[in-house]
Amino acid sequence: MRVISGTARGKRLAILTGASIRPTPDKVRGAIFNMLFSRIGSFDGKKVLDLCSGTGAMAIEALSRGADHAWLVDNGVQSAQIIPANLRACHVEDRATFIRSDVVQALRLVELHGPFDVIFIDPPYGKDLVPALLSGLTQGNILCDDGIVCAEAADTDDVPPQVGDLVRVISRNYGITTVHMFIHPEPEI
Repeated sequence: MRVISGTARGKRLAILTGASIRPTPDKVRGAIFNMLFSRIGSFDGKKVLDLCSGTGAMAIEALSRGADHAWLVDNGVQSAQIIPANLRACHVEDRATFIRSDVVQALRLVELHGPFDVIFIDPPYGKDLVPALLSGLTQGNILCDDGIVCAEAADTDDVPPQVGDLVRVISRNYGITTVHMFIHPEPEI
């Protein structure tokens, strides 16, 4: 697994091991960042939150493309070792904060640093966790008014088209993964 674009382009990332681990493949990550670019433009100056970070690849890709700062949250033992190593290897550790915590509990911690322009969610598949995490994001000051949430889920997980005030604007399938993007709806005039 490598960083696709930006200042860390081509850097190899350490990966997690285990039968239940499935890092986002380069092809899917590339498609996600293409979709994000078409919606928000450059990552320059953006604040990013990466929930269920795994290897940190999504946040690192955003930092490599110019994001100002990224907060990465994961509770895994392997992630606690791999994320800091990957941040150092890509020379972006000074613009990243890793929080080893349960994601739901971490939402209150990261709210102090929000709102965020881009939020990535990639929880374990098959547990229908995306709706609960989206619901948590609708509380408080976590997502910018013009921000976007990118949620990865199993193609069999039930992800509704709207959670609270977040509305799905994109849903694309890549094998066993479906990528959903949510925004705050445009205010009616």
